[in-house]
Amino acid sequence: MDRDIKNAVSAADRDAQYDERAKRLLGNKIILAHILVKAVDEFKGMDPKEAVTYIEGDPFISVIPVEPGLTNAEKEERGQRIVGMNTENAEINEGLVRFDIVFYVRTPSAGGGKDGLSRVIVNLEAQKDEPTSYHILNRAVFYVSRLVSSQRERDFVNQNYNDIKRVFSIWVCMNMDENSMDYIHLTDDKLLGSYSWKGGLDLLNIVMIGIANELPEHDEKYELHRLLGAMFSRQLSVKEKLDIMENEYDIQAGDRIREDVSVMCNLSQGIKEEGIAEGKAVVILNMHKKGYTLGQIAEIVEKTIEEVEAVIKEKEHVLV
Repeated sequence: MDRDIKNAVSAADRDAQYDERAKRLLGNKIILAHILVKAVDEFKGMDPKEAVTYIEGDPFISVIPVEPGLTNAEKEERGQRIVGMNTENAEINEGLVRFDIVFYVRTPSAGGGKDGLSRVIVNLEAQKDEPTSYHILNRAVFYVSRLVSSQRERDFVNQNYNDIKRVFSIWVCMNMDENSMDYIHLTDDKLLGSYSWKGGLDLLNIVMIGIANELPEHDEKYELHRLLGAMFSRQLSVKEKLDIMENEYDIQAGDRIREDVSVMCNLSQGIKEEGIAEGKAVVILNMHKKGYTLGQIAEIVEKTIEEVEAVIKEKEHVLV
């Protein structure tokens, strides 16, 4: 296999591994709880450790297809047709687009459900940056709509639309120009008359969270942004990240969290080093084309003459 192809495959594999570790880290209930207390009204002001108790079961991570018709799975159980989230045979259709994280949570509000609690579906999506090929808010609208439409036959049947669960699609976007947080939801503008239409304007909810590269100070305003920024920082060491999580947020990092943070740091370091190497290769080739001597190039890019020659030979061979 051509060396450049191998490098591309290796880089893509590291990116994929980093993404999966990032989702696993976000999928820890205590991390989800910190997001809930900042993004969902019913949890605001609550201790994250208490919010954890409202999260049902284990979050689904990268297993629920987004595509219409594939989000749910049917099976027969004791002669009854059971509809649930589609988590089976994920490896068969690896090309499918999947929700990053989906979980059910009980909100501590009175009046909903038999036990006085309302059941809410939460989707959490992680982005390394804001996409340029499409508007990310459009994708968020599509995801939140799928979370509603896929409930039919699973969370409500026939025309029992009053049983539709509230849904939240929360997007965490890294490498943004500034720290930000937006809440996007339905509103009712009275254009004529004052009739009050029955139904839930609070069914569809989108929260966009932008994380800047520079880590903010730890205060109430930027509390969530500092936590997420530290977790995914490419500058902080494993120890620095875990110190912030444990000492500032009282998140006791168990073996799984420590492993995920460590692997993410190693992967991001590899991605960073490869980017630096590729940048130097471009500089070497450009200087060579402009007539600089091997000695001059080696001094500027801080490599040996033999290393410079090897880069030139490799890159010119690719371009031939």
